[in-house]
Amino acid sequence: MSAARRGRGRLGRLLANLIVAVGCVLFLGGFVMAAFLYQPYLVPTDSMAPTVSADDRVVAQRIDGHEVRRGDIVVFRDTAWSELPMVKRVVGVGGDHVTCCDDRGLLQVNGAPVSEPYRTGGGPASRHDFDARVPEGELFLLGDERLDSVDSRSLLAEGGTGTVSTDAVVARVEAVAWPPGRAGLISRPGSFAELPGGVSDPGPLRLLVTSTVVGAVLIMVGSTTGAITARVARRKA
Repeated sequence: MSAARRGRGRLGRLLANLIVAVGCVLFLGGFVMAAFLYQPYLVPTDSMAPTVSADDRVVAQRIDGHEVRRGDIVVFRDTAWSELPMVKRVVGVGGDHVTCCDDRGLLQVNGAPVSEPYRTGGGPASRHDFDARVPEGELFLLGDERLDSVDSRSLLAEGGTGTVSTDAVVARVEAVAWPPGRAGLISRPGSFAELPGGVSDPGPLRLLVTSTVVGAVLIMVGSTTGAITARVARRKA
């Protein structure tokens, strides 16, 4: 074999090894960061339908409760609600005045009507009117399926504030992972963006998934290229 061919063979193997190395960094980096930042949960009820339904597997970003914004779907633990982790949408934060319903059947936060496109079926935002003031460090939570959701309205009817402490929040739902037909990222509702404080920024889930997938592809491409290069070199030898 000529020196030129040996040189091209070494270059091919070096390039294949480099592709595999880059792929490993992207794959492992994305996977490890996702495992550190995110936690899977099983949704126990249909109270958040149609956004998430019973038995959906969701991916939630681990956050501190003080990072929560209106419109977020959060996972929280509060024995006053259930022994299991619960999933609800935040419609009011500390200092808010949350009422329902106005003459159009809309939820109001601090006097501003809030459209809720994530609800389906029409009708008012709640079957029963309510008026709640959210204490500092607390959250007012509702299910998207208002006809079949045990949420802050229920606790409010029992004489309490109807709220949950921000310390009870363990994660913010970013995406549905299973079943495949429902899988996808969950967007922030624009109706809350116009209120003071706005909505939370999306987490890095899309970037981490992309990194992991691209890394896996590069590992396969580099491994295949390296094997082909080695086989061709042996044949020419």
